[in-house]
Amino acid sequence: MSTSVSATTITDHELEQVERANATTATPVVFIHGLWLLPSSWASWADFFSQAGYAPLTPAWPDDPATVAGARAEPELLAKKTLKQVADHTTEIIDALDRKPAIIGHSTGGLLAQMLAGRGRSAATVAIDPGIFRGVLPLPASVLKGVGPFLVNPLTRRRGLTLTFDQFKYGWANALDDKEAKELYDRFHVAASGISLVQMGNANLNPWTEAKVNTKNPDRGPLLIIEGEKDHTVPWAIANAAYKRQRRNPGVTEIVKIPNRGHALTIDHGWREVAQTALDFIKRFT
Repeated sequence: MSTSVSATTITDHELEQVERANATTATPVVFIHGLWLLPSSWASWADFFSQAGYAPLTPAWPDDPATVAGARAEPELLAKKTLKQVADHTTEIIDALDRKPAIIGHSTGGLLAQMLAGRGRSAATVAIDPGIFRGVLPLPASVLKGVGPFLVNPLTRRRGLTLTFDQFKYGWANALDDKEAKELYDRFHVAASGISLVQMGNANLNPWTEAKVNTKNPDRGPLLIIEGEKDHTVPWAIANAAYKRQRRNPGVTEIVKIPNRGHALTIDHGWREVAQTALDFIKRFT
């Protein structure tokens, strides 16, 4: 799969991760973050998978600041990034690898992981609380309460969107106590691309939406969807609808519900249980 990495959007840090992965015989694992987080949110997962014998890569979205402090200082840098831009950038990184990677994504990253699997770029895919794509019809009340105000604002498409703590608590940390919710908000939360949110929100209204997945590609490979039982941002109805569309694929398609967990399940105190579930699945196919 390896190609020249000159004249690309790949950053020096991402190139270092590609070269490190290519210097080993380990299967690469590409972690894709979603809205309101940065690649650093995968640090514990990267260590966990490295210890399990995999070569982790944590690519950014184009123009992601390196740190949470930097992202908060310049939230506009996180605006105007479309799903296709992120998918194409991540595809460049994958195509620079010597071996087809496993891909793990959370939230919008879970949608992107499925988009890349649909492009035939994944050896095994884990989509955690994945964002909506065209054909996934449920839009539960908790979603409308959490992000509905953004979706009805015509200015959203151009903005970097920051959640208040109360919005974060409802959408991400409703299964956690206030102390941990505040710790996660302070440690991880950054602005998000409004256009990406809108692309998912109107996926079933816009025939040309970028929030679409080729679920029929026989080269999609094995797919696991992991869902937090108490997730307000991507409730079970959305994840299960994605599963029902994906299970028509000839590849292995599974779904797991993690009890008593919300949307922050990849970064909260119980992240290791979720990571182990993802690792067990990937180990079966890589």
